[in-house]
Amino acid sequence: MSKLGFPWTASRWPKGVNRKPPTRKTGMNYDTEWSRKYPARLARAILLDNLIVPTSFALLKPSVIGEENLDALEPPVIFAPNHSSHLDTPLLLSLLPPKFRHHTVVAAGADYFFDRTWKAVLSSLLFASIPIDRTKVSRQSAYQALKLLEKGWNLVIYPEGGRSPDGWFQEFKPGAAYLAVRSGCSVVPVYIHGTRSILPKGSNKVHPRGARVSVIYGHLIQPYPQEDIRELSSRIEQAVAALADEYSNSWWTSRLNAARGTTPSKRGPSSSSWRRSWELELPSNERSGGEGQDKRWPL
Repeated sequence: MSKLGFPWTASRWPKGVNRKPPTRKTGMNYDTEWSRKYPARLARAILLDNLIVPTSFALLKPSVIGEENLDALEPPVIFAPNHSSHLDTPLLLSLLPPKFRHHTVVAAGADYFFDRTWKAVLSSLLFASIPIDRTKVSRQSAYQALKLLEKGWNLVIYPEGGRSPDGWFQEFKPGAAYLAVRSGCSVVPVYIHGTRSILPKGSNKVHPRGARVSVIYGHLIQPYPQEDIRELSSRIEQAVAALADEYSNSWWTSRLNAARGTTPSKRGPSSSSWRRSWELELPSNERSGGEGQDKRWPL
């Protein structure tokens, strides 16, 4: 018995005729417009306010510093946090005031969060994520982000481009600065502490016990007239590093260091990975030895 042909099966493509490759609907080609329409926004607001926010406070017990820096802000703004864990995004959205929380999109790696349809749907629904190309400069990524800023949406973008492998800062990429210059929007530097100890990169296990989680909002950063994008990116990194200094020391010490230009670098020592982790994670009194000398790696 012969096999059923067209129209019961797909027709054959004529030989000798070039065939266009199928258009991918994932990655940078995933359409997130549906996630910003009212039904999806309502569902996201319900999930954030009734599930993610209570869970974040119950499990992480975060402390918040610098909330007053957000009081007088008018959207849209660009939030630029450090990034060390998948918990950073739900935590940050949970702690944002409602006027920001429910009108904020998150720039997420197209190669990770949008490589599968189910991941793209979940990320878009829960966090209003938009795909961003982390491997190269992409006009498509920038165009979508700029259009949303123009429409009044706030944006969370991680200048490091991905989670830190060891907790130290990675070099800040100019994406946040570029969007700030092109859109005229101001940047809010944010320092997130403690999430890596709960869910570090490369781990699927959550360890919430004993972790101290904090989020610090810095003062607004506005692009100077004719400011170079890389100069602004450097200012953003220095501002986030100053917030980390404030957490480790005190507000006054961090302000003095910032004014003197002596804020410790948060990129860590140039050494092997185990030494970088040792320096970052162990308290100084556990590194001391031999006549009480502190063996901290110089920053």
